[in-house]
Amino acid sequence: MNFRLFISVVFLFLFSYSFFGQERMTLSEVKYEKRLKEKAKHVSDFIKNKKYNQKIAFLIDFSKPIGKFRFFIYNLETNKVLDKGIVIHGQGSEVEGKKELQFSNIENSLQSSLGKCEIGKSYYGQFGKAYKLKGLDKTNSNVEKRYIVLHSFSCIPDQETDKKICLSWGCPTLSLAFFDKVATYIDNSKYPIILYSFYE
Repeated sequence: MNFRLFISVVFLFLFSYSFFGQERMTLSEVKYEKRLKEKAKHVSDFIKNKKYNQKIAFLIDFSKPIGKFRFFIYNLETNKVLDKGIVIHGQGSEVEGKKELQFSNIENSLQSSLGKCEIGKSYYGQFGKAYKLKGLDKTNSNVEKRYIVLHSFSCIPDQETDKKICLSWGCPTLSLAFFDKVATYIDNSKYPIILYSFYE
């Protein structure tokens, strides 16, 4: 009888520890999901009654480590992430002596820019298929002059990694496989899709 009671207590303890530990993880995930929803709402409010894709947006959270998934294909109607992948930032955004990334709208800075961009027509250049970007905010109004485009590069992994990976010259750059997924959404969209990059 005492042995059975002991086993019951141990089981209850392990179950409680597992449950509440999982709850803490879930709360962290819920907090981040709420943050993405807030960014998505910013896009939704901006595109309302405008000739942009009202259902799909691309969100880039540059505050996440470079080797982690931080490019999100987001459904604005259901508030759900449809897919996610790795996106690199500009090499100029990593400044020696500073932990935080730096962002710029200045030509030849090699830094990434923050803000909303309209994804334009595709073309074929040095890195294969790419999409022109049009900056819609003061923080990225020069992306066209800077030749900042959305493209892919073979040095970028498909899966998350803690290893050091390559950097761009300011372009939001994806892995080859994930770029193909993103391209499908862009090419099948009647209206331009918004790409929103943020860091906070």
